[in-house]
Amino acid sequence: MAEPRTRRPARPREEVFATARAAIAEHGLAKLTMAGLGKQLQMSAGHLLYYFGSKDQLLLETLRWSEEQLGERRRAALVDQTLTVRQRLAAYAELYLPEGPGDPRWILWLEVWGRSPASAEIRQGQLEIEAPWQADLVALIEEGVAGGEFTADGAADRAVQLRALLDGLAVPVAIGLPGASRAEAAAQVASVARALLGG
Repeated sequence: MAEPRTRRPARPREEVFATARAAIAEHGLAKLTMAGLGKQLQMSAGHLLYYFGSKDQLLLETLRWSEEQLGERRRAALVDQTLTVRQRLAAYAELYLPEGPGDPRWILWLEVWGRSPASAEIRQGQLEIEAPWQADLVALIEEGVAGGEFTADGAADRAVQLRALLDGLAVPVAIGLPGASRAEAAAQVASVARALLGG
């Protein structure tokens, strides 16, 4: 009588997301196959497809996981009352910007942006993932205005403008464009924030 086959336990979702993030950052989503990712995780491609449905969904869920991890750090920085509002804004920008060329989190964002035009699901997921960044920045600007550190009106509009600036400065750093640096991007954000927010 044959012995029953032992089932290998499913990998924790965090392990799947961490492996997917590293693979996408290294090779891009186009070169990632579910079979190849499954091999790294010792799982079948079918098992991955069962949980994620498609590579696009895997990309979106991996980005969501990545941003949730960073969100914990962002929230901790923004409630640190030992810092001024302007210092917390600088901390926000530091967390937003890529660590450097090839930053896995930012490579995920570039992949998502590239797929958004063709996918309503990706666009909706992108909006949901971006929403906490916007809400936290609006709240920080409003706090700065209430405390007299900032003088600008329209916190929501100012937050959109600052995030657009951050995105625009982040992409050259993430792709390793010559001359682009995290430090220079942070300095540009601080300069524009002073002009936009006053105080």
